[in-house]
Amino acid sequence: MTEELTPAEAYAAARLRAAEEATALAPFRALYDFELDPFQIEACQALEAGKGVLVAAPTGSGKTIVGEFAVHLALEQGRKCFYTTPIKALSNQKYADLVKRYGAGKVGLLTGDNSVNSEAPVVVMTTEVLRNMLYAGSQSLRGLGYVVMDEVHYLSDRFRGAVWEEVIIHLPESVTLVSLSATVSNAEEFGDWLDTVRGDTEVIVSESRPVPLWQHVLAGRRIYDLFEEETDHGGRGSGRREVNPDLIRLARMENSRPMGGRDRRRGREADRERERRQRSRVWTPGRPEVIERLDAEGLLPAITFIFSRAGCEAAVQQCLYAGLRLNDEAGRARVREIVEERTASIPTEDLHVLGYYEWLEGLERGIAAHHAGMLPTFKEVVEELFVRGLVKAVFATETLALGINMPARSVVLEKLVKWNGEQHADITPGEYTQLTGRAGRRGIDVEGHAVVLWQRGMDPGHLAGLAGTRTYPLRSSFKPSYNMAVNLVDQFGRHRSRELLETSFAQFQADRSVVGISRQVQRNEEGLEGYREGMTCHLGDFEEYARLRRELKDRETELAKQGAAQRRVAAATSLERLKPGDVIHVPTGKFAGLALVLDPGLPAGRANGHRGFEHQDGPRPLVLTAERQVKRLASIDFPVPVEPLERMRIPKSFNPRSPQSRRDLASALRTKAGHIAPERHRKQRSAAADDREIARLRTALRAHPCHGCDEREDHARWAERYHRLQRDTKQLERRIEGRTNTIARTFDRIVALLTEMDYLRGNEVTEHGKRLARLYGELDLLASECLRDGVWEGLNPAELAACVSALVFEARQSDDAVAPKLPAGKAKAALGEMVRIWGRLDALEEEFRINQAEGVGQREPDLGFAWAAYQWASDKGLDEVLREAEMPAGDFVRWCKQVIDVLGQIAAAAPRENSTVAKNARKAVDSLLRGVVAYSSVG
Repeated sequence: MTEELTPAEAYAAARLRAAEEATALAPFRALYDFELDPFQIEACQALEAGKGVLVAAPTGSGKTIVGEFAVHLALEQGRKCFYTTPIKALSNQKYADLVKRYGAGKVGLLTGDNSVNSEAPVVVMTTEVLRNMLYAGSQSLRGLGYVVMDEVHYLSDRFRGAVWEEVIIHLPESVTLVSLSATVSNAEEFGDWLDTVRGDTEVIVSESRPVPLWQHVLAGRRIYDLFEEETDHGGRGSGRREVNPDLIRLARMENSRPMGGRDRRRGREADRERERRQRSRVWTPGRPEVIERLDAEGLLPAITFIFSRAGCEAAVQQCLYAGLRLNDEAGRARVREIVEERTASIPTEDLHVLGYYEWLEGLERGIAAHHAGMLPTFKEVVEELFVRGLVKAVFATETLALGINMPARSVVLEKLVKWNGEQHADITPGEYTQLTGRAGRRGIDVEGHAVVLWQRGMDPGHLAGLAGTRTYPLRSSFKPSYNMAVNLVDQFGRHRSRELLETSFAQFQADRSVVGISRQVQRNEEGLEGYREGMTCHLGDFEEYARLRRELKDRETELAKQGAAQRRVAAATSLERLKPGDVIHVPTGKFAGLALVLDPGLPAGRANGHRGFEHQDGPRPLVLTAERQVKRLASIDFPVPVEPLERMRIPKSFNPRSPQSRRDLASALRTKAGHIAPERHRKQRSAAADDREIARLRTALRAHPCHGCDEREDHARWAERYHRLQRDTKQLERRIEGRTNTIARTFDRIVALLTEMDYLRGNEVTEHGKRLARLYGELDLLASECLRDGVWEGLNPAELAACVSALVFEARQSDDAVAPKLPAGKAKAALGEMVRIWGRLDALEEEFRINQAEGVGQREPDLGFAWAAYQWASDKGLDEVLREAEMPAGDFVRWCKQVIDVLGQIAAAAPRENSTVAKNARKAVDSLLRGVVAYSSVG
């Protein structure tokens, strides 16, 4: 029996209910068939109170509810709401969700290749589209009340992150910003910055997962719990979690192999049997075995993260060969029906090329891959079938962890190491959290499961550290660009632009970091006082004596470097004299031994090598070794000069990609020169032996009073510490100086270069500058210079597509052994001219201290996609283009879309009079936008 309220209490409760019902939040809550979480209610109330919000919460926790409330408020108030996402697939997904709720008339979509109802009150768009609208002063910004920035933690992305900061800084003050982020460890810092640049911003952080997460290790036939007692299930609860002792014992046993020859009296057979029993418990299960095990435990659907596209495809094939079937007949029929409906527009001849039938076979069995190399349509079908429960096992690369709505019951990690573009590195706690965050479907699963496969050498303690740490700091990647500079100066003038850039999150973080460095400088100065006392000598000034020792050491080092430099110059000069057909002996390195020069690697012979190698590292000859390898060597392989031992004719039919060609030529090389012994180089007399400065310093040292001190070496150790700490302190002081106004200083250098090139004149943007303002992308200045110099005039649409591809394409792995195939005639000449212009810009950037290593400046154009773009724009078939490009369909479509995007910019920026570029750019777009490229996106 409930306790009756007093009249006063009943009146107060009634007033509270009436106040709640009068808010916009009450009817919004009624739209959902579940109760909102406290963090969602708190964020919505802050929004209704007119504040901006930053919501940081785990994947799958329902952050987007807050974004949807912003849409609701905008429609109620008769204002506009822009909903931005980092990727087109997410934009398509969110557009479909909002159309379902509010109808197609009220919702629009704007991505690089889609424009639907763009003047609607609610428009979903990629962040780049909004940035471009802000710079162009688009009329669509009128009446804008709210901007939702979904996945705002993307501003850490080193390639695209700057766009998020540009939008946040440049949005009108009247716009309320809703920032939705994954769990980050410095949300308060980011919130403080938003408060500074956007005004009153409420920071709401939720670290509790909506579905508890259990952590496991799968070893052999058994699934072990990672923790002995899962008290907070992956959250930040206060309960201390101990690593499962069974796992620790397993690791100890697995990692201790029996010593050779031990216990012979008991018999080797017994040892082998014992070892076999140990191994049988802890093997790493195969992929089909893992899926079968998860299925038996009721842990499907599952996403298995494999950090390789080829690995994902191989995993599907392995499951098919193993006879795995996760769908019944009704499921198979439904899958076929959906797939045929979604792919109806793809011509039959293209289906064979795309591997459609093998892909469909996997889908019918409930198994699929998901990675960037797949056709976008195929990926979207996999996502739809997974959400519907018709695909139960997906093998994916880590790109799936970013934003796409594909929650699973379980997530499997095959390894805790991935290739980061430069080396194999352990995944970070932040990456582990992002990947495992997919496990556990809200409203479907009671709990989610993260399963890591056992690997020999695994440390359960390290895994527990990954699983228990929530470190995912948001780091700004903001850098000024040429396009940004002209747009800012055009809108605000140089002085105001500089002030605006000082408000970036990058500068905010740099300024904060200076405080800690200043404290370290103070501590160092106290340490220097102590070291100075330790090196005091009663015989004289030990600081002066230590300086003489350092000068002597520095002079000896300098002479050694000069000798090494002279040897390098002599070696480089000898390399420059090499010609194709010279037989040489490579003195050191991985490819030491007999080799045949195929290409001397000089500037004139350059096609598409690395940025400036011939200027910085000397010639890089391409050789065939006696072991049949074709390799591009570097100066490090030639510490001494090299002379040709013999000459050989290289057959015109020689193909470096053909194993048979390499085998035949290597055999001829060994026959021709295998018996010739290389000449040995004699070591020269050291320059230090005859150096007057070294002699003077040695005399001064011996004459110094401190030289005769009994404690000389003790004093010297203190002096060395003093010198090292003094050097470190000066570096810290330079860092403090360097971090103050860093963004503005970079902007000043960019403005100086643009002024030199007549893009800017003081606060005036010239005609050339206005053209640059319409060109967005990594090579914006190169594209503008090509238009300025008329490089693309007279090219047909296919040739123009080939040239523009060099502005966007970047090979996943550099392959400088073979020059890329290029279209002949005008296109080849234009591509060569583009590389020459880039060389001129590169020299200018060096002069103005614009450093590409810091993320500013123009990388070298990559010609690797030019032939594929030319072929496709020339109406060649998909089979032929993909075969010659040696590229997956998904990559091909993605690069074509990027070429189309830049062609659209060029069509808008190109001169209108006496020029064919704008017209041919539009024709090139039409030529590329066909077949798989045209039907590659749903929505």
